[in-house]
Amino acid sequence: MQQHEIYERARLSRDARFDGQFFVGVKTTGIYCRPICPAVTPKSENVAFYPSAAAAGEAGFRPCLRCRPESAPGTPAWSGTSTTVRRGLRLIANGALDDGSIEQLADRLGVTSRHLRRLFNRHLGASPLAIAHTQRLHFAKQLIDETRLPMSNIAVAAGYGSVRRFNDTFRKTYGRSPRELRRRSDAPGRADSTLTVHLPWRRPFDWAALSDFLVNRATPGVECLTGAAYLRTVLIDGRPGVIECRPDAERETVCLTLHGVATRSLFPVVQRVRELLDLDAPLTDIAQVLGEDPLLAAMLRQRPGVRVPGAWNGFELAVRAVLGQQISVKAATTLAGRIAERYGERIQLPETLRGRDDAMQLTRLFPAATTLSRARFNSIGITGRRAATLRRLARAVASGRLDFDSTHDPDELYRSLIAIEGIGDWTAQYVAMRGLKYPDAFPATDLGLLKATGSTAAQLRRQAEAWRPWRAYAAMLIWGSLSNPGG
Repeated sequence: MQQHEIYERARLSRDARFDGQFFVGVKTTGIYCRPICPAVTPKSENVAFYPSAAAAGEAGFRPCLRCRPESAPGTPAWSGTSTTVRRGLRLIANGALDDGSIEQLADRLGVTSRHLRRLFNRHLGASPLAIAHTQRLHFAKQLIDETRLPMSNIAVAAGYGSVRRFNDTFRKTYGRSPRELRRRSDAPGRADSTLTVHLPWRRPFDWAALSDFLVNRATPGVECLTGAAYLRTVLIDGRPGVIECRPDAERETVCLTLHGVATRSLFPVVQRVRELLDLDAPLTDIAQVLGEDPLLAAMLRQRPGVRVPGAWNGFELAVRAVLGQQISVKAATTLAGRIAERYGERIQLPETLRGRDDAMQLTRLFPAATTLSRARFNSIGITGRRAATLRRLARAVASGRLDFDSTHDPDELYRSLIAIEGIGDWTAQYVAMRGLKYPDAFPATDLGLLKATGSTAAQLRRQAEAWRPWRAYAAMLIWGSLSNPGG
């Protein structure tokens, strides 16, 4: 079946599985919509399909005020098959083009600016600048609709250089000022020191499985998951704060509340949380590949909403992975909590969380690499050999020889990690899988994977070739089938 035919069927049936994976330009109205738009369905000859909202915008269409394209699940960060595009999207989401140029972005990715434009147009139908512009526009529109933030704060949070530029952009795009658009919204009229936004997910979304994975690995003092809420301490622009995530099944979103985090930091925090919870996983594409394997097909029927949880901090995840070498998840979590208790900075909870029983567990920031680079780790329960590995890892990060920036090619990070004595294939693959959100990372030597498949590592690697480029999701499915999963 041709891609155009797939999109046409999804549009006519308003298939929510394709929400955010393509957009519909309506030639008779000049607007672009999500495939689930509730408006009267236009005739086939009057529509055009675009792989991204930015592509529809560049073609001259404006966003629909009814289906709100800014509320669609995000474009998967690995659109197409280009690793460069995936890395570029992550950098743009983190503000690489707010103050920088395409040339600087291309240089960070190790390609020419001309080649970068060509890749973006091939996979997303739009230039890097158009992608960045659309992200800012959509994020600002979401804040207008969902919050009571002053317009000046929204302009800053969305990365606009000035309120004037912010206003001009909205008038040009929507034909209305931001204030006129807000009068259309039903956002609650409350403004305080917390800030809440809704992050749409792509169906199906299995919060229960995701929360089970996170709660078993939550570092005591730093993270907690009680009831339907995941909370963790964060350090943003030198200031400690707390993020809180709750599923909202009715709106099909994760409700993200920030405590003690400045508005200007909102956009990068949102992007990191989307990756932490893997909200944009292209589940249809994943199921199409993995479903060809009888073993995984059965697991997919049980867990169609499989996600690969990300990590808030790459160094923190790497420490956790080293601790997890050849011991149980529970034991590694206990050790991580002891490290946080001894070496992590004690924080005072933001005022909005004081008195809440679930938040009282949050007492520490995870220790920085500079702190752990000289830590002795005595009387914690860590072997001398493991402690030495942790110090070597921390020193590599503290010195700048190793970082977990999203510019990294996964193979580069892998080579940098295994060059550190005490870190092998399992640890490096696990960090690439969750820290870089590399969908094809695969810890083939994991004991749980080997036990579940009845294979040797060599046999499992050969079998997993058919699972590319979604081997990380295959690992999560197999782990999910075990009573004592790895990682």
